[in-house]
Amino acid sequence: MFRLRRERTVKGVKSVDVVVGITSLPRGEASARRLLKLIRSHWGVENQLFGVRDVTMGEDACRVRKRNAPEALAVIRNLVLAILPKAKDRSRAGMMRHLCLHPKKALGLLKISTGE
Repeated sequence: MFRLRRERTVKGVKSVDVVVGITSLPRGEASARRLLKLIRSHWGVENQLFGVRDVTMGEDACRVRKRNAPEALAVIRNLVLAILPKAKDRSRAGMMRHLCLHPKKALGLLKISTGE
């Protein structure tokens, strides 16, 4: 187990947050430096993914709430996230705009035939 104390100041207001965690690492391998690195790398991945989903895809602004539509949109967003790394010539947002205008290219990245 470990305890992490975080301090931050935003617009002159200081806040302190204390969290506890548990790790499967043996005591000899769970130094404070290593645990902090693991925690920061975890949040880096989380923040990167949610940043793309929220900022680039506007997920939080989406007001779809009925029936299976939210799950269907989540599947579509996951599919888009799977396609984007295959097209390395643009930013994620730029690639999404490009693929919206060229859906056959998007299908090509998925290796799906358009029937033509």
